[in-house]
Amino acid sequence: MNYLAHLYLAEDTEESRLGNLLGDFVKGHVADSPYSPGIRKGIKTHRKVDVFTDSHKKFLESKKLISPERRRFAGVIIDLTFDHFLAKNWGIYSDRELGSFTQGVYDMLMKNSSILPLKLVTFLPRMIQEDWLGSYEKLEGVSVVIERISRRLERKFKKQNTLQGASREIEANYRELERNFEDFFPELITFVESYRSAASGQN
Repeated sequence: MNYLAHLYLAEDTEESRLGNLLGDFVKGHVADSPYSPGIRKGIKTHRKVDVFTDSHKKFLESKKLISPERRRFAGVIIDLTFDHFLAKNWGIYSDRELGSFTQGVYDMLMKNSSILPLKLVTFLPRMIQEDWLGSYEKLEGVSVVIERISRRLERKFKKQNTLQGASREIEANYRELERNFEDFFPELITFVESYRSAASGQN
């Protein structure tokens, strides 16, 4: 899953949201990180979510809808697509308005910028100005994100960078992808609740 889903799945605390977001930036053993226990707990949850997602039948089925030309980037494409469906249907999953939630995240990140990884701090002003999290609500916003990632990968993959234009594949398979998300996401929520309950019982 991408940023918005990880933030949504976090507990309603700053430490949990920070940890669930930082899971994309912190590598290696969580115990070796300089963060507080609450943030480390969030990082662990992030990693569990990624493992569950990557092996889920509906996520795998969704990846297969991506053409062979872009198959190497299928995971990235579906991560962004599922964040789109979460944002689009936010009211089904949350009582809090999406704009209020994302603004709260931006305020939290600015408040805690001194402990964030440099990579995140570098693009944070642009993330806030362009409302990256809220932009997932529209497919056009997902397309912008895909093109941004594509430009970043250009130097690494050169002619093998086929991510550009991937939003057309999302449009072509839109309803099936949305059905896959509708089946998948409630199961992910249940998984996170069960994992969190089990982890609390071990403390």
